[in-house]
Amino acid sequence: MKNTFSLNLFQKCFYYKCIIVICLFLFPSITATQVSAKKSIKVLLISGQNNHDWKRTHPFMKKALDAAKIFETDIVLTTTSEEVKNFSAPFDKYDVVLFDYNTTDNWPKTTQEAFEKYVKKGGGVVIIHASNNSFPQWPAFNEMIGLGGWGDRNEKWGPYAYWENGKLKLDYSPGIGGSHGARCDIKVINRNPQHPIMKGLPQVWLREHDELYDQLRGPAKNMTILGTAYSVNSKREEPVIFTLTYGKGRIFHWVCGHLWEGDNDMRSLESIDFITLLQRGTEWAATGKVKQKVPDNFPTEDKAQYSTTIKIE
Repeated sequence: MKNTFSLNLFQKCFYYKCIIVICLFLFPSITATQVSAKKSIKVLLISGQNNHDWKRTHPFMKKALDAAKIFETDIVLTTTSEEVKNFSAPFDKYDVVLFDYNTTDNWPKTTQEAFEKYVKKGGGVVIIHASNNSFPQWPAFNEMIGLGGWGDRNEKWGPYAYWENGKLKLDYSPGIGGSHGARCDIKVINRNPQHPIMKGLPQVWLREHDELYDQLRGPAKNMTILGTAYSVNSKREEPVIFTLTYGKGRIFHWVCGHLWEGDNDMRSLESIDFITLLQRGTEWAATGKVKQKVPDNFPTEDKAQYSTTIKIE
């Protein structure tokens, strides 16, 4: 009996040890997966109507976000006026909404109200280039983006905003809303180096052959300027990177990133600074923090830099 009991006890101990070992291997894996899923930032990328080449820009932006390994991005496209006028989306499922979008048509009133509620409650928003041309007749959207252009915008939409004597100046003089010169090289000046998005970026860096919007105008409320660039067209230091708040929501506005349909010059989007700011701005809009590191090959004042892996197709 002693021998039998000892053998059974040994077998039982071996069995339980195996269970423990399996758990040690299995549970950390499950936990890591759960933590990863919990920490992923859910992005809704809206595209499909734009006077720029949205067919190439929206998959490129998703690829840029994927490269950061912290985002989970869904894409929704509205390609016709009818689709815009009937658009709805489950905004509350997402941490941030990214606009690669330029439409003069309006979403249904119920969708506008749902989006306003989403942002006021803390939903994030990212505005890229011509997205600030959208929805000129939607007051809340104009307040969210701070500054916009075209769509018959004028002094009724709000002041011009530009950098002068070390601070933001609001100019209420009458005139158009939105202009730009020919594509050109741009030197971006970091105006807020302690902001989470801008921390670690150089004081000045070079962008090559992009379109620099100027004379944008809008409500310009709750706006923090992060970066400016001198426009030879307006003869002013124009805001090109800025943030806003709308209720509890955070908005990141990056004015650069021009690409016409059929254009073979990809520098404005494939530049390291465009990709880095898209990634960092989206993270900040979603969380209020930026944990991503600035890449070692970020542009300098005299040299632009381009991605070799995140390319437009």
